[in-house]
Amino acid sequence: MNWSLIVRALRHRNYRLFFGGQGISLIGTWMTRVATGWLVYRLTGSAFLLGLVSFAGQIPILVLGPFAGVWVDRWNRHRVLVVTQALSMLESFALAALALTHSITVHEVILLNLFQGAINSFDMPARQAFVIEMVEEPEDLGNAIALNSSLVNAARLIGPSVAGLIIAGVGEGYCFLIDGVSYLAVIASLLLMIVIPRSTERAHPSVLSELRDGWNYVVGFRPIWSILLLLVCISLVGMPYTTLMPIFAGKVLHGGAHTLGFLMGAVGVGALAGAVTLAARTSVLGLGRVVPITAAGFGASLIAFAGSRLLGLSLFLLVITGFCFMQNLASCNTILQTIVEDKMRGRVMSFYSMAFQGIAPFGSLIAGVIASRIGAPYTLMIGGAICICGASLFAMQLPTLRRLIRPIYIQIGIIPELAKGVHAASVWQDPPES
Repeated sequence: MNWSLIVRALRHRNYRLFFGGQGISLIGTWMTRVATGWLVYRLTGSAFLLGLVSFAGQIPILVLGPFAGVWVDRWNRHRVLVVTQALSMLESFALAALALTHSITVHEVILLNLFQGAINSFDMPARQAFVIEMVEEPEDLGNAIALNSSLVNAARLIGPSVAGLIIAGVGEGYCFLIDGVSYLAVIASLLLMIVIPRSTERAHPSVLSELRDGWNYVVGFRPIWSILLLLVCISLVGMPYTTLMPIFAGKVLHGGAHTLGFLMGAVGVGALAGAVTLAARTSVLGLGRVVPITAAGFGASLIAFAGSRLLGLSLFLLVITGFCFMQNLASCNTILQTIVEDKMRGRVMSFYSMAFQGIAPFGSLIAGVIASRIGAPYTLMIGGAICICGASLFAMQLPTLRRLIRPIYIQIGIIPELAKGVHAASVWQDPPES
């Protein structure tokens, strides 16, 4: 691979700082995620409560997300991220204090997850929208998004594996403590940035008016709407596999905390590979075809994983799961960030966050209820089948979506020969992949 091409977004100083700080912080985030699931499972042994805790951590994104998107478009996104990271650090320290004093209960985990979910309602759209402010050249945007995904999944590879060892050795509390300390790295990276304030309108209409404008923009442009609907489908019925993972580690594969770490690490291996291959792409063209293929692959790998009773096979299948999911998510993100108007970026990315994580709590809750009745494997098989159906419906729309996106690609120069009027007759041919 041409590594200079893969990491080209790192030539921008602000993005380089962000990348380094996030790289440290995200390892702690994944440690907390694994430790929280194992803590709840250890305390209760309940599939329903696993789903409830996940629900509590993500439902605020659905409730607050639309309003957060409006405010992110109004506020200084850099300052928003400094505040959200500081609050997240305090939440991790609170979890650590309760766990290390052996006084933590499921009720406290739920409350702190609600608090973290409220923070994420602002952090996620601000983080997504801030990427374009860190890379001065628009052509590097797709690479920066792919590198972000690589970073998340490198952390997913390291964090769960380390968490499994720490949980088995000294308990969940030290995972929370390490996570809290890790936030100092990303806060420092943000404070070291030199950010040129972006111009915003001084006179704002009401929040509800701007929210309505954002909603009309999303539903009025079919490519955005179709991508978000597919993400809703995957988030609702596919993503709960992470919530049910402690059950697969403990009951299905007859392992312990280290097994859970290996399973989550396998997902990270696949996701990292998926993100790196996307980072090597030089253009957004062709990603439209990637979206339904990887969504179907994600569903098929979930079905196969649900039927596996061998650890080695399960790890292999989760590598495929992680690869397909990350390729799908990063492709959707890149297409959205490319075609959206900048003044609507915060609001569109808040709807993206809602589709990806805001809907997920309902999936986790539903999956917890269904798994308690028919078992985690059958629950996951049903979800995988629905993901394949959603991918098929998206694939049927693809020719129409390409035709609608084509004028935007011409306008911003992604299809330069058409922008210059060369080969005008090609408008009568099949459009290139979006």
